[in-house]
Amino acid sequence: MPAGEVCHHYSPPPPPTGSAEEEEWVWGQIKAEARRDADAEPALASYLYSTILSHSSLGRSLSFHLGNKLCSSTLLSTLLYDLFLNIFSTDDSLRSATVADLRAARFRDPACVSFSHCLLNYKGFLACQAHRVAHKLWTQSRKPLALALQSRISDVFAVDIHPAAKFGKGILFDHATGIVVGETAVIGNNVSILHHVTLGGTGKASGDRHPKIGDGVLIGAGATILGNVKIGEGAKIGAGSVVLINVPARTTAVGNPARLVGGKEQPKMHEEIPGESMDHTSFISEWSDYII
Repeated sequence: MPAGEVCHHYSPPPPPTGSAEEEEWVWGQIKAEARRDADAEPALASYLYSTILSHSSLGRSLSFHLGNKLCSSTLLSTLLYDLFLNIFSTDDSLRSATVADLRAARFRDPACVSFSHCLLNYKGFLACQAHRVAHKLWTQSRKPLALALQSRISDVFAVDIHPAAKFGKGILFDHATGIVVGETAVIGNNVSILHHVTLGGTGKASGDRHPKIGDGVLIGAGATILGNVKIGEGAKIGAGSVVLINVPARTTAVGNPARLVGGKEQPKMHEEIPGESMDHTSFISEWSDYII
């Protein structure tokens, strides 16, 4: 190397999202982060080794961690580990969704300092992955086990998701405490949902009775969406809102009862994808003159 030149370490970019190589890349990042944290904090070294570094794949690590989190005196950790690992190992689409959820937390939440932090400590992420397994069991007509798993997820993570609910990829449950998702709910891709959100029924309907959340939607803390209503692609639901009717794509609904920013005749539209940008407040420019 010529004198005076500095050698910069080249870090290759991550593979394309959804690719077969992406899972290995993310798993490599997780292991590197765990080694760094074990060196920096010896008190965590044993925990990091048993949960991450002793495993050969993301699926095995996640299965071990979920098994330990969700076990009880009657649902043994070894039983749950075998259950989770069998499903993660045989379902490529489920593992792809897990990677997308990890990326969602890492890149949308400024409090998420690493992939390993999400894997180990984000109960919203863990509840979502456990639900994916419960949903798989539900579709395999193993409903008693799926419902038992739902109960443990609710007990441990304070997140109550019916195992029949359908999830897309790249979902972020930010903080997650108090999230409730009903049986016939559908959540699309790249959706972000904060704590104490309810996707529920109206109490007077049967059958298909829960909300359908489009791709790229952002739902603020404490929002309640009831009934078989559609939240359009890229819509934003303000914190504390109560939504009982359809929300058009790329609009913002706020309040109780929810109303569209800009008015229902010509609602204000936005170009961003709020489920990815996490922008809760751009629709506010001045005090509202709305009177209750």
